[in-house]
Amino acid sequence: MMVERIPQHRHCQACGKAFTGRDDFCSEDCREERSDEIKGKRKQLLILYALAVAVLVIALVVGL
Repeated sequence: MMVERIPQHRHCQACGKAFTGRDDFCSEDCREERSDEIKGKRKQLLILYALAVAVLVIALVVGL
């Protein structure tokens, strides 16, 4: 039985495409895309935290 050998490779963290090299991304475009995605998620999380604190403060004020 003949087994086909796949060359050593990695998968891009942004698009999932297989590529050779030591980087985590296949191109600079993918790196920037992933960076923008992370910034957007971080912004959403900060907004969620701010809303949670606001709800907590309102609940404490109303409860007193």
